[in-house]
Amino acid sequence: MIYPILIGALAGFLAGHILRGEGYGAIGNIVLGILGGLVGGFALWLLGFYTHGIIADVISGTAGAVALVYFFGNRRQGGRSEN
Repeated sequence: MIYPILIGALAGFLAGHILRGEGYGAIGNIVLGILGGLVGGFALWLLGFYTHGIIADVISGTAGAVALVYFFGNRRQGGRSEN
């Protein structure tokens, strides 16, 4: 039970820093990190890759969290970019 929360927290933290300011606070980033782990793991599974170990879980979780934060960040802005 604690493992997905810790991995999600780390993945959400990394996603918030990768996207610089696109985060949702500590709790929001943890939730998006956990969901990102599911999304990232599922996407890698569809591509034929399987994650084993903490490093692979953090990488797939971070990739999924970045995708979710980016998606929800664009939805929050009405789909407009900041450029």
